[in-house]
Amino acid sequence: MNNESMNPPESAPADPQAKTTYRPCPIFTIHPGVNSETLLVHAHETLASANVMATELSSILTGPACNLVLGIQQMIVLAQLSVNRVLDQIDLPK
Repeated sequence: MNNESMNPPESAPADPQAKTTYRPCPIFTIHPGVNSETLLVHAHETLASANVMATELSSILTGPACNLVLGIQQMIVLAQLSVNRVLDQIDLPK
């Protein structure tokens, strides 16, 4: 008996694009010079906006869909609390 698994086929040639360096889309790239406090403040504002949107959406929905959005809203608030804690611990330059 000849078992094909003992002699696997040769692998295909490597994809030439697989060797290229990954370059993120510059539209969504954060400038390397932006400091941590600025990034955290932006994250705080984004989470605050998401919180408002989720709260508004939950007032429109009912039943399981409303419960799902309220669960998402709670996760947003927990993330916001974490960001706030880090912001409180940052030493501001004098």
